This record gives sequence, structure tokens and C-alpha cells, in this order.
Amino acid sequence: MGYVPLELARPIRVDRIYSVHYFEYGPDYTFVGESHDFWELVYADKGEIYVTAGEEEKLLKKGQMIFHKPGEFHNVRATGKDAPNIVIVSFECRGDAMRFFEGRIVSASDNERVLMARIVEMAGAAFSTPLDDPWAQHLERKENAPFGAEEIIGISLEYMLLELIRRGENGAPARPTSLIRERSQNEFLARVQAYLEANIQRRLTLSDICRDNLVGRSYLQKVFREKTGGGAMEYFGNLKIQKAKEMIREGSHNFTEIAALLGYNSIHYFSRHFKKVTGMTPSEYASSVKVLARRGRGEE
Repeated sequence: MGYVPLELARPIRVDRIYSVHYFEYGPDYTFVGESHDFWELVYADKGEIYVTAGEEEKLLKKGQMIFHKPGEFHNVRATGKDAPNIVIVSFECRGDAMRFFEGRIVSASDNERVLMARIVEMAGAAFSTPLDDPWAQHLERKENAPFGAEEIIGISLEYMLLELIRRGENGAPARPTSLIRERSQNEFLARVQAYLEANIQRRLTLSDICRDNLVGRSYLQKVFREKTGGGAMEYFGNLKIQKAKEMIREGSHNFTEIAALLGYNSIHYFSRHFKKVTGMTPSEYASSVKVLARRGRGEE
């Protein structure tokens, strides 16, 4: 008697995606809305945003995601206070299991946030289509895309959907994603990140960070490299630029004021750092935000 193969049961299977977006909206952003015959998830990576699903408007808070079923009208609008960062992924996934997500807002666990970040990272690596182009209707492949990048997107999305369903059916909170050691590192990282956010206006050095957080330089750098992919000072610099982008979108300060508020020696150093991190100058970024806002309102 020979071996008999067992075909794996796959209640969640994603073979096609239509778009992957990462938008940085201004506080007055409004999208006129649309409907289509595939699923779309909207995830609030930063800030809050109002989301319309059918005839109901809901507030999506940081770390939450909502799923729009095929054929459902949906739109988004900023709250007027926050300048939110939003991930949007549209995909085809058929089967009864997807009914779990109809009309549901779910909160992402640590593991699911990692999977979401992986999807965005791999989309940027696999496709030449800009992630912030709201009118892109098909994805263009990069000729030199990393091996398996598209498959990683599909696997990550399937795994995230499966975890959300399993957690929801069990009625249990998100499980810890680490052992005691890793949990301790996560708590330490969160504490230092909160410290950096609270001191974003200062010109901190690595010695300042170590002294104020009672930590050795080697351990600090080890944790940051493992958890963020770069050193503590690189993280702090990127944090300043993220705050600068938020302030530009809010429109409450000019570039000179933003540079001063974030502890830069001069507007010139701020502009150089901004372009190094984002690939464009503050003026170019401000212009791109205005274009996105006009497109969201359906204007030419």
C-alpha cells in the first residue's frame, strides 16, 4: 500500500491583490468613496480616521483595522485634528471564512502589526507602483524585485487573516508574542521610545539617551537594531522626520519653525536630513500632500 497524499485545507487563500497603499493624510483629507468586487482592509497605523462602510460611519483608532466586503461602498476622511497614516490593502479572497470580517473592526496584536509592516515592506520592494498613488489600478512589477517578495505578501496576509479569525472565535485577547526575555526587551524599547518622543525637540546624543535611561550603550544599540533594524540615533532621527511630516500636513508651522521645534541647528540641516530620509525636500513633500488631498476630493 502506497502513501496517500492529503490535500491541505485552506479556508483562507489569497492569490490576487489589487493594491497596497501607505498614505500619510493631512487633517482635512477626504476621499469621495468607491465600491468594487473585492475585499479591502483599512488599517490606522497612526492617528485616527473616520471610515464609512455602507451607510454607517465609524471611527478607526490607531492599531485598528476594518474590512470592506466586495460591493460595499466605503470612504475615509480625516478627523480634522490628526494627520493620520493609513495602510490600505485590497485583495481577492473567496470562501465562507471571510464572513467573519463583515462589518467588523478589529485591533491588531503585536504579531499582526509585524505582518502588516511586512506586507507594506514587500510591496515597496516588489512593485514600482508608488504606495501613495490613490489612483493606481494595477501593480507594476519591479524587474529586480527580491525573490519571493510577492509570495511573502500573500503568506503574510493569509496568516494575519487566520490569526484574527482564530482569536475572534476563541474570544481571547492577543497572545503574547514573546518569552519573558523578549517581553522585557519590548518593555525597555517602549520606554526608550516614549522618552525619545517626549524629547523630540532636543539635540540628544547617544550618551544622553544611555544616561537618562540607565542603560549601557551596547545593550541599547542591540535592542534597537533587533527591534527596529537600526540604531537608537537613527530611530530618533527618523522620529523627528515623521513628526516634521505630520506638522507639514497639519499646516500650523512653516519650515523654519518646524526645524526649530525639532531641535535642528538650521533650516538647511533640517532640509538635508528630510531629503535624506524621505527622498524629497520639505517643499516637495508639502506639494505631494496637497495633490493627494485634491485627488481624494475627486479634483483634477
